[in-house]
Amino acid sequence: MKYKTDWNKKENIERSWYIVDVKDQILGRVSTKIASLLIGKGKVGIVPNVDCGDYVVVINSDEVKLTRGKELKKMYYRHSGFPGGLKEIVFADQIKKNSTKVIEMAVKNMLPKNKLRDGRMARLFVYKDSNHKQEGQKPVEYKI
Repeated sequence: MKYKTDWNKKENIERSWYIVDVKDQILGRVSTKIASLLIGKGKVGIVPNVDCGDYVVVINSDEVKLTRGKELKKMYYRHSGFPGGLKEIVFADQIKKNSTKVIEMAVKNMLPKNKLRDGRMARLFVYKDSNHKQEGQKPVEYKI
């Protein structure tokens, strides 16, 4: 008698909706939980080459925290592609400018660097305050 392992196919994936409140949470700890939800690590039928993750809605991104005074030490870099085009911004200024980008960048860098990353990032929705557009999907609150 031969045993056969059933692998999930793209058509059989069931995706859930989760809402994560990051108010007064540490950025790194929250980002790892969000990344594991997007990958689908908590599911039984996870397949490494198929995107099995869920949808994640993040609220209150303005109020995420860092530890031990890193608000003034953590830098974000970008480059224009031209000589001398390196731009840098401190975490505290980036939170004031665009706090959603802080969480998106943290989660994106925690996901595996492969062809599935763009699809996973498309299922991440980040909002500055507690108002969001995904009430119709009835997201379940995810405690961290």
